[in-house]
Amino acid sequence: MVLMANNDVRQRVFEREFLPELGALYGFAFHLTYDEAAAEDLVQDTIERAIKAIDQYRQGTNAKAWLFKIMRNHFINGYRKKSRRPSMVDYEDVAAIIPDTDTQSIPSLMDWNDESLLDMVGDELSAAMYRLSEDFRTVIVLSDLQDFKYEEIAEILEVPIGTVRSRLFRARNLLAKDLQDYAAENGFTNNRNQDS
Repeated sequence: MVLMANNDVRQRVFEREFLPELGALYGFAFHLTYDEAAAEDLVQDTIERAIKAIDQYRQGTNAKAWLFKIMRNHFINGYRKKSRRPSMVDYEDVAAIIPDTDTQSIPSLMDWNDESLLDMVGDELSAAMYRLSEDFRTVIVLSDLQDFKYEEIAEILEVPIGTVRSRLFRARNLLAKDLQDYAAENGFTNNRNQDS
């Protein structure tokens, strides 16, 4: 490992190798959190950690994979920390949605015209991705959306390459099965299994 000589070198590395990856980092963060604000926070935390560890980065190597690994590890550590802490509930938030009488039901309280609710249920693929386990969703995002090679994914996730291949195969099959009815309703057919 070669330590960077000065702050000018660090600044150039940051601008040339890290900044171009911000869009990809946000996309990965969103697929981890499914929340815009949380994704922005995760990107900010990742960049902050990358800057602190910039002397450990070797110039000219795969900056994207290095940053994704930092993000994934930070996300997992944050998730573990949250799971050990009891959840907190704000009384006003709960009181606002609890019906005053037994005749009112929770679904009737939802405003189906609310734009944020429509965003959550509008995209069939996003919904199917969200239904995947985190392990499966992560390999799909890294491989199919971020175009990482199997070796890079194995390094980012710290798993054997065979595990990456297995998870990717299973994740794609689960997505295909989950979206089968949706595809049929919209006129998409699977011609791979038909004889010519």
